[in-house]
Amino acid sequence: MGSTEDLDYPQIIMQYSNGFLISKVMFTACELGVFDLLLESGKPLSSDAIAAGLGASTMGMRRLLDACVGLKLLAVEMTQEGALYRNTEISNVYLTKSSPKSQYHIMMYYSNTVYLCWQYLADAVREGRNQYERAFGVSSKDPFGAMYRSDEEMLKFMAGQNSVWSICGRDVLAAFDLSPFRQIYDLGGDFFNDSIPEAELYILSKILHDWDDDKCKQLLAKVYKACKPGGGVLLVESLLNEDKSGPVETQLYSMNMLVQTEGKERTAAEYSKLLEAAGFGVIQVKRTGKLYDAVLGRK
Repeated sequence: MGSTEDLDYPQIIMQYSNGFLISKVMFTACELGVFDLLLESGKPLSSDAIAAGLGASTMGMRRLLDACVGLKLLAVEMTQEGALYRNTEISNVYLTKSSPKSQYHIMMYYSNTVYLCWQYLADAVREGRNQYERAFGVSSKDPFGAMYRSDEEMLKFMAGQNSVWSICGRDVLAAFDLSPFRQIYDLGGDFFNDSIPEAELYILSKILHDWDDDKCKQLLAKVYKACKPGGGVLLVESLLNEDKSGPVETQLYSMNMLVQTEGKERTAAEYSKLLEAAGFGVIQVKRTGKLYDAVLGRK
C-alpha cells in the first residue's frame, strides 16, 4: 500500500490536466456576456432566460452555467420554477465589464491570443523562440516586444494590462517611499528609438521581461543617461525565487514570455545585475506578496 500522500498524486495530475478547461469556461462566460447580463438584470435568472438573452443554445448555456457554479463564479438557487443563477461577488467585481476592477479585457486577450500561442509551447521549447508567427501566420511586433495581429488586438492587450494594474498597482507603488522624487516618468512607447526626457524617477512596468539581457542593458543605459543625479528607476516585475523554486505563477509567465516575446521572468539578483551594468546602484528589492514586485535602483 502506498502512503496517504501517494494517494493524492493522481488527483493532482488530473487537476493540472484540467487547468485549461477551467480557464476556458471562465473565458467563455466572459466572452458571451453571462456575468454582465446577470449584473444588469438585478435578479437571478433561469438558464433559458440567459440563453435567450445571449443568443445561445439552452443546452449549452445550462452546462456552462453549472460549470461556473462549480467554480464559484455563479451561485444557483433551486425554486419551484427551476434553477435560478446569479453572480457571486468575485464575478461582479472582476468579471463584469462595468466594474472598476474588471479583468474582462485581459481575459479576452488570454482566450483569443495567449491560449492559441500556447498550443505551440513544445515548439517554443525546442526552438527557443516565440511562436506568434506559427500560431497566426503574421509578423507584427510592437515597441514592447510583444506581437499582435492588428491594432485592435494591441489595444485589447493594453486595456488588459491597465485592468491588471487596477488591482495590483497600489501595492507596487507603496513598496518604497517615492515622495522624494518630484519628476516621475512612466516609460512607454518606442523607447529604443525615441528620446527619453529627463526625470528624477523612471517607472518601467512589465517592460524588461519582454526583452533579452542585451536589449534590457541597452534600455537601462539609455534611462541612466537621461536620469538626473540622485534619481532612480523603479522596475515593476514578477520576481522568481533565487533558487528558481517558484512562484509557480511567475514560472508560467516566463513560459509565456518564451511563447510570445524575446524575454523571460527573472530573479531579483538578475534584475540587480542588469541595473548595475547600466550604472545604477543602491538597489532595493521589495516583494509585495501579490502579482508584481518592485526593484528600485538609484543613480
